[in-house]
Amino acid sequence: MLLHEPLIRLGVFLGVFLALLALERVAPWRAGQRALGMRRWPGNLGLAVLGALLVRATVPAAAVGAALWAQARSIGLLPALGAPYWLAAPVSVLLLDLLIYWQHRVTHAVPLLWRLHRVHHADPELDATSGLRFHPLEILLSIGVKMAAVVALGAPAVAVLVFEVLLNATAMFNHAAIRLPVRLERWLRLVLVTPEMHRTHHSELRAETDSCYGFCLPWWDHLFGSYRAAPAAGEEVVIGVAGWRDPAQQRLDQLLLQPVRGRAL
Repeated sequence: MLLHEPLIRLGVFLGVFLALLALERVAPWRAGQRALGMRRWPGNLGLAVLGALLVRATVPAAAVGAALWAQARSIGLLPALGAPYWLAAPVSVLLLDLLIYWQHRVTHAVPLLWRLHRVHHADPELDATSGLRFHPLEILLSIGVKMAAVVALGAPAVAVLVFEVLLNATAMFNHAAIRLPVRLERWLRLVLVTPEMHRTHHSELRAETDSCYGFCLPWWDHLFGSYRAAPAAGEEVVIGVAGWRDPAQQRLDQLLLQPVRGRAL
């Protein structure tokens, strides 16, 4: 399985991405209200490509490689506790998701990190490409945090790969511009961050932006008091960050420079 890691990740990415693009046409959210639409895609996808290239150029093995390194040396909390694989694998996925939740909260609280993360929030619309829109430096920082956590845990490499695939797929899913049936959405958000739940996080109102931090599991928001069922404006919620909606600001070069421009918070 690990020998085919790049193919597995690419295959799942393309399958989920294409499926979500199709769903956005079949069951769109706020149909007819897209101002920029696909004109945002070069910037969003360009950031994803540059982020992937930066990671490959600096830490090509990334989190899975860190897990293999730790695994070969029996390093980490789980091996020290003698946790069997059937327990270590799901616990690793769960704890890594918790880590991403808190990492996300920190990027909202620390001005320097918010400058990087603001690039993601400054998307004036939401669709599957928004889940890929992160500044390359934020991606590299996130990889570093995950690598350190993986080694500290002694997380099984397969569990790390499963988590990475889940994180990428759910990030695209919960940013997708799709409308789920009410009953399905209500039940699904018990175990997964849904698009409707995550739209609250992309509201321009800072109190709503600073809520619903989960990417995969919604439980952390409930546990740590950051859950909001829906934005106050409902369907009329304004997406993005005030002052960063101009079409020219969505170009790739402008997105790369955005962290050094404007106020931090």
